[in-house]
Amino acid sequence: MERYEWMAPCHFGMEAVLKREIADLGYEITHVEDGRVTFAGDIEAMVRANIFLRTTERILLKIASFRADTFDELFEGVKALPWERYIPQDGKFWVTKANSVSSKLFSPSDIQRIVKKAMVERLKQTYHTSWFEESGASYPLRISIIKDIVTIGLDTTGESLHKRGYRKFTAPAPVTETLAAAILLLSPWKADRLLVDPFCGSGTIPIEAAMIGMDMAPGMNRAFTAENWNNLVQKKQWYAALEEANDRLKEDAELHIQGYDISDEALHMARANAKLAEVDGKIHWQRRDIKDFSNPKKYGFVITNPPYGERLAMKEEMFSLYQTIGQAMAANDTWSYFLLSGYEDAVRALAAGGAPAKATKNRKIYNGMMKTYLYQYMGPRPPRRKESKENG
Repeated sequence: MERYEWMAPCHFGMEAVLKREIADLGYEITHVEDGRVTFAGDIEAMVRANIFLRTTERILLKIASFRADTFDELFEGVKALPWERYIPQDGKFWVTKANSVSSKLFSPSDIQRIVKKAMVERLKQTYHTSWFEESGASYPLRISIIKDIVTIGLDTTGESLHKRGYRKFTAPAPVTETLAAAILLLSPWKADRLLVDPFCGSGTIPIEAAMIGMDMAPGMNRAFTAENWNNLVQKKQWYAALEEANDRLKEDAELHIQGYDISDEALHMARANAKLAEVDGKIHWQRRDIKDFSNPKKYGFVITNPPYGERLAMKEEMFSLYQTIGQAMAANDTWSYFLLSGYEDAVRALAAGGAPAKATKNRKIYNGMMKTYLYQYMGPRPPRRKESKENG
């Protein structure tokens, strides 16, 4: 089977998590850069990546990379590519997004126009026609120009992969599904350990945790642009991947996941979203303030996205909130805490409440255009279970 290069964009700072996911699917990583992992594989690799990967936004078929300092060079570079290998005569093709960083070509609209024109000229020669109805399947392209290097990708996904299909209701300042999954996969949390999100909002982190615990493929209940690419992908390849997803699903998984919030409206949204995700029986939802956080069990995990500016107006309120979180951390000191926050004084405020003076590790993550940090406070390892218990 023919091998291609596939590009998988992700949140800046989460490349290592995505790299591990791709490797676990069995594919060779060819390049890792800020916000993107490239891997090699056949068409089946693209199908499985769309259905199984939790932390990428989309899967792009890498068409080419080349240098272009002028629009003439861009035109000639695009025109020289074998577009007929990818786009049939009735295909609908356009540049859905173009971005440029530190490059001489910087106008997105001009880049889009030149690329489309060059593609038309190439396909005119191949199909011996002067007009394309574009009445068939869609073949959207994405162009990235970084330091004058043009990279062209054909978008196999369509609507971003963070849209799993379950989040019909959202609270203010939600964390995306892909970022929630990345934080969970970055942590040592496993499905047999207790997990609490005390600021659950519309429920994304607990829902993603339940999906991970059940080995539920995030893309098994949605559609993809490449499903209609009959010239490149066979229907049976999609059916095979979905059958694999169903075989892997552990509907009887015993999970210990809890979501708290002080808003009844948020909890209503979280329950509705969990039902749409088909994980509603796996999560316990409760109205509870962070100041009342306590749990008799040891060695649990708090993985959460607390407020950090959007929902609280005064900095004094913010410091007080994080101080209260620190008090909860001190009272449950065998637990591990993963807090995603853009509050610049988070560590000092947490320490004022009794949390350790420094996080075990800080990881910078761009949540959209906002710089945030994942503050990781690792608790002690739980004692090993006795071998006799492990063996049943």
